[in-house]
Amino acid sequence: MAAGAAIVGHSRAADRGVIVRRPLTEWTTSEHAERYLARQDTIPHRTEGEAVLLAHIPRSARRALDLGTGDGRLIGLLRLDRPDIHALGLDISRPMLAAARKQLAGEDRITLLQHDMRSRLPDMGRFDAAVSCFAIHHLDDPRKRSLYGEVFELLEPGGVFANLEHVASPSERLHRRFYRAIGYPDDSEDPSNKLLDVETQLGWLRELGFDDVDCYWKWLEMALLIGVKPVEG
Repeated sequence: MAAGAAIVGHSRAADRGVIVRRPLTEWTTSEHAERYLARQDTIPHRTEGEAVLLAHIPRSARRALDLGTGDGRLIGLLRLDRPDIHALGLDISRPMLAAARKQLAGEDRITLLQHDMRSRLPDMGRFDAAVSCFAIHHLDDPRKRSLYGEVFELLEPGGVFANLEHVASPSERLHRRFYRAIGYPDDSEDPSNKLLDVETQLGWLRELGFDDVDCYWKWLEMALLIGVKPVEG
């Protein structure tokens, strides 16, 4: 799932029970993007997770980075209480970025940039906050970890990284329970998802130097992971 991605896991060949992978570039098609955008408001408890994320981004933040911005939903929410914040949104999908430009039209403090997060983040300056919503789980695990390290380097001291993410369940039974809860049939799993458990990701954040690392909110396979870059000195 994602602001620039979808809410569900792998694709299985029904006749063999084998996981089938297809490339992340599926998100560059208008059909795939539009299908997700049509369903994003129906995801149960999503607004609860977003509210907790927003509560942990300081009102004083001047510059924010949104990884996998999709249609700009999270940037729009950030700006409700931070109208002067400058935001940079990255996404691989041109259709998603087109939707974001439409939704955020007239906002002169917002920059939208096409970028494939499988590649190293470009030099974009420093940020007071970095956020992501259901996007990073599309990356391979080694790239997830290296991206977290790049985010750490881009943050100002005291900067917050908040990742509202689609994570792995501890069992197949709970994974199927999540699907039933969100109203998705078992055979509709997003083939680009590469789900990972919460604890592994929290461990990475701690190893990379983040403070106050924890899972701040969770509902089944939706979890909010937060870390703060230590203040120098």
